[in-house]
Amino acid sequence: MAIQLVFSSFFKALSQIGDPRFRRVLFIGIALTFALLVSIYAAFLWLIGGTGPDSYTFPLIGEVTWLKDLISWSSFALMTFLSVFLMVPVASSITSMFLEDVAQAVEDKHYPHLPPADKVGFSTAARDTLSFLGLLIVANFFAVFLYIMIPAAALFIFWGLNGFLLGREYFQLVAMRRIGRKNAKILRKRHKGTIWLAGILMAMPLSIPLVNLAIPIIGAATFTHLFHMLKNR
Repeated sequence: MAIQLVFSSFFKALSQIGDPRFRRVLFIGIALTFALLVSIYAAFLWLIGGTGPDSYTFPLIGEVTWLKDLISWSSFALMTFLSVFLMVPVASSITSMFLEDVAQAVEDKHYPHLPPADKVGFSTAARDTLSFLGLLIVANFFAVFLYIMIPAAALFIFWGLNGFLLGREYFQLVAMRRIGRKNAKILRKRHKGTIWLAGILMAMPLSIPLVNLAIPIIGAATFTHLFHMLKNR
């Protein structure tokens, strides 16, 4: 039953891509996500290009002048790999910025009978976003040690950990619009298994470069549907 609810929510979110209002938010979200990743990549290039000597001298080899160029060219492949991990905090940030627009677009199309949702105050939204973002960063930092110790399970650990954290964040932010912080927390705990599963469904494509650019917006839409399916259960 849980997996049916999750996939039903996901495919409903995908089906709305043709909606001009939803598509606009999706494209803006993708563009901003890409811009954040490029900015991080540019900062990384500046760091390795603007520091350190132009040449290195190695025993028996002599002076090497091409090492920095090699690092610069290979950095693109490195940043593509790192984007898998960087997309987790980026997804968290993007969600908080566009959640209201995405959720409203979903509800206008699929749940038009609903009254207007309560606006979440800026200070409340900022506090929750920073709290979730800090938790994501700290948890993923310590998870690196598990990736090194158990490399064969690294991908599954990544999906499980970030699926739990992103699912918790997305559902809480969506639910708060309709039932407030306290009730959102109660509902989230009641359906934590289903929410975790939905979070894993988000975390999996986040580990695929380029595909992951669209996931923050699709995820917000998915959790909007999931909330409405779970709120009366």
